[in-house]
Amino acid sequence: MYKFILLCFSFAQVLQAQPMKPSAGTIKHYEKFPSKFVTPRNIDVWLPEGYSKNDKYSVLYMHDGQMLFDANTTWNKQEWKADETASRLMAEKKTQKFIIVGISSIAETRHSDYFPEKPLDDLPKSEQDSLYAMKKNDGKLVFEEKINSDNYLKFIVNELKPFIDNIYSVYSDSKHTFIAGSSMGGLISMYAICQYPNVFGGAACISTHWPGVTKLENNPIPAAFMNYMKNQLPAPENHKIYFDFGTATLDAAYEPFQLQADEVVKAKGYKAGKNWMTKKFEGADHSEQSWAARFEVPLVFLLGR
Repeated sequence: MYKFILLCFSFAQVLQAQPMKPSAGTIKHYEKFPSKFVTPRNIDVWLPEGYSKNDKYSVLYMHDGQMLFDANTTWNKQEWKADETASRLMAEKKTQKFIIVGISSIAETRHSDYFPEKPLDDLPKSEQDSLYAMKKNDGKLVFEEKINSDNYLKFIVNELKPFIDNIYSVYSDSKHTFIAGSSMGGLISMYAICQYPNVFGGAACISTHWPGVTKLENNPIPAAFMNYMKNQLPAPENHKIYFDFGTATLDAAYEPFQLQADEVVKAKGYKAGKNWMTKKFEGADHSEQSWAARFEVPLVFLLGR
C-alpha cells in the first residue's frame, strides 16, 4: 500500500497547489490521500522554518487538520494558529523540533471516524441501537455511517505514518510521535494512545467531548469510556497524556466527566505535572480561538525539552 501511495504522490506533489498559507513555515499539501480503510482525505504537513533533512524531527499528528493553519480557508474563519505557536516555541527552545501532520476531517463521517469503537462494543445492543438512532438539532443522524474509528486509526498507523516516516526526516519511534485533537478529536486521541501505545508516546485531548453525543442525561457513554481507560491506558513510565476543558458553551458540560477521567488516570499511576496534566481554563469556550490561545500548554508538556 505504501508503494501505491508513494507512486500517487510522486506526481501530486508537483501538480497540487497549497490551499493554505501559513504565517510561519511551509505546508506540503496532499489532496485526497488514498486509503483502503477510510474515505480519502486531505493531508497537510507543516514544516518549520529552516526544516532540514540533516536534522531529525518529532511528529505531531492532529485531527481536523483543515482548521489548524489558515483562518482564510476555514468555515468559521478561525484557526488554531498552530504554525505560529509551534514556530515560537521552537525558536524559544521550549520544545524539541517537530513537524505537524494535519489530517482533515470529513463532515459526513467525522463523528463515525472519531468515536472510540471498543467502548461502544461493550454497551448492550439496545443502547447501541439507541445511539445510532439519535439525531442532532438539525434532524440529521449523529452517526451518518457506522462507527469506523478502528479503521481511522489503522489509516493513520498503517498508511499515513509509514508515508511520513519515509518522506520526511523524522523519528519513527513512540518517544517522538504524538497525537492531538479537540472535542471528538480529543476522544480519538485518547483512543489512539490506548490502542497503539507502541506508536504514540503522548496524546493531547483538548476539550474532550466525554458525552460522545449530544445527550447529557442518562447517557451510558462516559461510563463506557472510563471503563475502557481503566483497562487500556498505557504504562505511565513511557507515555504522557494531557487533558483540558473550558467553562463556556459546550465545554461547560465537561468538568464532571473530566474529574472522573482524572481519577482513572491517577489510579493507573500517572503523576500530575510529570506524565499527566489536566487544565481548566476559566471562561474558555468550545472554539478554535480558545484552543489557539492555550495550544502552547500541551505542546510544551508533550514536546518540551
